[in-house]
Amino acid sequence: MTRRTNALRYPEGTTKVGTAHVRESVRAPMTTAQRRIYEKTGVPPQTAAIDVDDPFDPSLITAPPAKKQSKYRNQKCESGGIKFDSKREMARWHELVQMQVRGEIAELELQVPFILAEPVVIAGRKRPALRYVADFVYEQNGATVVEDVKGRVTEGYRIKRHLMAARGITIKEVK
Repeated sequence: MTRRTNALRYPEGTTKVGTAHVRESVRAPMTTAQRRIYEKTGVPPQTAAIDVDDPFDPSLITAPPAKKQSKYRNQKCESGGIKFDSKREMARWHELVQMQVRGEIAELELQVPFILAEPVVIAGRKRPALRYVADFVYEQNGATVVEDVKGRVTEGYRIKRHLMAARGITIKEVK
């Protein structure tokens, strides 16, 4: 059997030994709210000042995290119950609606999906169909126009544009 070691001795008033915290038997245990106030301010709260009916509000201690900016710095917006990926896309939608009212275009559609490649099985796993979703599709002078509002042409978009061209469909890019 092993022999027990002596109890750890430390000077009076020590609060930490290494990474361990020293408990003070004099102080009553703090509630979570009291502990957070203590961690924030460094001053132990008075127990009589804490009201039991008043729950602790963590928003007072931590500020809400800043909203992460989107990858392409676009701002999602909504108009007439329709959600758009950018303000530019929303402005173009309003232009096209006005053109349709004037009779310059017809059959205006929003967010039209095109299948570029059918679903396949690769290495025993089913892969979904490759799709391209056009921002707008409409008829102008008897021809179908596929339109995409682009701020920046990405590599993925270049591939999809190429596959659409292989199917005989040209995408009109609006900057």
